[in-house]
Amino acid sequence: MRKQLPPDALARDDRFHRVTTAERLADQRPQLGEERRIHLDAEDVADRARRQMHGIFVGEIQALEGAGRTCWDFTDANTVEATDDAVPFALKLDMARQAWDEARHVEISVKLSDWMGTPIGAYAENTVLFEAACSHDPVLRLAGVNRALEGLAIDVFTTMKEFGNLAGDPFLEFCEDWMLADEVTHVKMGSDWLRRLTEGDGERRKRALEFQGIVDKLFSFGGTRSDSEESPIGLARRFRELAGFSGDEIESIAEVSLQALNERKTEARDLQRDAAARFAETAG
Repeated sequence: MRKQLPPDALARDDRFHRVTTAERLADQRPQLGEERRIHLDAEDVADRARRQMHGIFVGEIQALEGAGRTCWDFTDANTVEATDDAVPFALKLDMARQAWDEARHVEISVKLSDWMGTPIGAYAENTVLFEAACSHDPVLRLAGVNRALEGLAIDVFTTMKEFGNLAGDPFLEFCEDWMLADEVTHVKMGSDWLRRLTEGDGERRKRALEFQGIVDKLFSFGGTRSDSEESPIGLARRFRELAGFSGDEIESIAEVSLQALNERKTEARDLQRDAAARFAETAG
């Protein structure tokens, strides 16, 4: 079986529609709304909830693929075939356990999407999660996937669980709560292994945390995730603490996210001002 599988080699059928990360970040449409958190009184609340649920679904597929690839791509450090990028067998077991969890999450997400009236492929898929799982350094994978992206999953599931409660949907609330418990475990595994694998190697740990910061900033683009109600995803501080994040790390994520939100609001005001000026010029 091939090792180090690139994102464009992922198997998908014709129900899926893929966009690149560059295309997603270049799309300004999600950046212009004044209110982005899902609220029951929002005019497009149903579409927002379905879109977020579909995003969770494709994210779980890629999380499954990423954890499975980590099991396979790196050799066991305790064998004669061990290579420079070998990992402890116990880490491979943790990744196998995560793959099992993610497979269950995919099934749950499909059923929830059906429950919410969303067919597979209703919204586009981008492969940024799997891209973070393509590093040839297992420590970078732990930082990018288990700590940054699975950390985002903690925030997403907490937000969706709260929405399910407000909407009076016990199925959505229960399923999100169930998956949230797994994600806290996945992040905690990443936190523990990152520290163990970089013990005594400060430079390697620094590189890993820098990569994690890049991924966190990428997913804070436009204020996607912050403490503000203007972001669609809230920052689940307590669950992040349980998953091994320090208070300083959480504050750093919050600061980057708030900065991204303020930048989005400034860009939105500039776009609205320019549009008004063009309209006035045309009308005049």
